[in-house]
Amino acid sequence: MSSIGRIPEASVARLPLYLRGLDAFPVGVTATVSSEELATLAGVNAAKVRKDLSYLGTYGTRGVGYDADFLRFEISRALGVANTWPIVVCGMGNLGRALANHSGFSERGFPVVAAIDTDPDKVGVEIDGIPVYAPSALASVVTEHEIAVGIIATPPEAAQGAADRLVDAGVVSIMSFAPIVLTVPNGVDLRAVDLATELQILGFHLHRDRLANGAHATAGREQNLSVGQGPV
Repeated sequence: MSSIGRIPEASVARLPLYLRGLDAFPVGVTATVSSEELATLAGVNAAKVRKDLSYLGTYGTRGVGYDADFLRFEISRALGVANTWPIVVCGMGNLGRALANHSGFSERGFPVVAAIDTDPDKVGVEIDGIPVYAPSALASVVTEHEIAVGIIATPPEAAQGAADRLVDAGVVSIMSFAPIVLTVPNGVDLRAVDLATELQILGFHLHRDRLANGAHATAGREQNLSVGQGPV
């Protein structure tokens, strides 16, 4: 645990990329993967791969690479996906239902086992196999299902209340998809995923590239005019 605690946050953020990249290598089949191969699969550079994996005490063999199965085990152990961390989804609208049905969560050890919603037509029934409870039942749901992670997929105006209820129920790991800044106490890990913000960042890059392409096109036209201009 002490070595895991010393891993920088930037390296932690890349470990899931390496684990996903290792999906290209069948489990139980003897195979090695070089830092260059893993870098390509993860979309980073090889130097970062070697540095990040060194924090796990995994250095590979020079000229050979890393044992894929052992590396998968080491990364999984560091990320805690060798354990099972039950999830409750707060808000079963379109986004909440999509998240609750995301098979990748269960495959990585994060099964969605319960949901919370204020809609009386949803409370007390199962939606896509997930039992839905009223907000007042959250504390008992957390205890009964041993909830480790709370996902907030509510409208913005309800997100802080959902976060407060999760904290009061003892949940210390929260992921929020609500486009609003949430406040949680010290000791609670909060990961915010704002899809609109991510799209706006993509929009910035699209706009920048379009301006750059326009500038290149203008420069090209000016150059052609200059070259084609003869003496008068």
